[in-house]
Amino acid sequence: MSVSVYKIKKWYKMLTGKSISHVNQGIGTCYSKNEVRGYYNDLTEKITRDKPWILVPKYYVDTGKEIYFSIGIFQYGLAAYDLFLKTNKEIYKKKLIACADWAVNNQQEDGSWVTFAYENPKHPYSSMAQGEGISMLIRAHIVTKEKRYLDAIHKAKVFMLKPISEGGVTLYSGKDVYLYECTHDPLILNGWIYSLWGLYDYYKYINDKQVQSVLEATLVSLKKKLPAFDMKFWSKYEDGKRICSPFYHQIHIVLLRVMFDLFNDDIYKEYADKWESYQHSFWKHKIAFIIKAFQKVLE
Repeated sequence: MSVSVYKIKKWYKMLTGKSISHVNQGIGTCYSKNEVRGYYNDLTEKITRDKPWILVPKYYVDTGKEIYFSIGIFQYGLAAYDLFLKTNKEIYKKKLIACADWAVNNQQEDGSWVTFAYENPKHPYSSMAQGEGISMLIRAHIVTKEKRYLDAIHKAKVFMLKPISEGGVTLYSGKDVYLYECTHDPLILNGWIYSLWGLYDYYKYINDKQVQSVLEATLVSLKKKLPAFDMKFWSKYEDGKRICSPFYHQIHIVLLRVMFDLFNDDIYKEYADKWESYQHSFWKHKIAFIIKAFQKVLE
């Protein structure tokens, strides 16, 4: 057990609202259910609260090392696209294209993006990186019609559907399909939803029947698995032991509200309402915070 200075700084920034990685993320304001348009949750503060001259962001990891982190870059690109839709300013188009170029230039031959090698070299891949990379590159292709973005989208999809047993990021178990943000960790809820949004975008943009089949299967699996993320007083970050921080608990509520809007299934609204009610309870909120703080110290 060890707590680095960088971890303490990261927790402090998150708790005080100063972390670029943990900005307010409400329901997206530009998305469409009929076509690929804006993103499904609002990531725009990742840009509006950051330094304006940055095109491709870097991120500090717990050791203090500064790296290019695929998920962060893809979310930055998605935020840029939303801001471009809202303002038609060339700077946001420039940021989107810069992030898309980074994605193409750093994609492995098999379609993957190395994401978590800094903390676990044996398990570097992520369904969330694949899904958000697909979502961002589709929007870059909409803007530019560049074939290289479309090629990268197809490659990313192929790797995303590759089973974990073969080095990929998806677990196929009978009829169930699970998308793993971290392939060596328990199933992470927000990462699963961001991942399936990538498949959803791919299906809407490409009309791929294989992707449609996987998307439908993982949606069924998600609905069956939702109770595993409910602690009866707060939501869990994963289907293991980790409870959500207040930030990720709010993210869960937003993601489920969007899922209800996209797929019109009452279970998403049921859990969004339930988890929002937990937020309004003073004691449930405090208990969850204490448990989360204790777990963080033990990590």
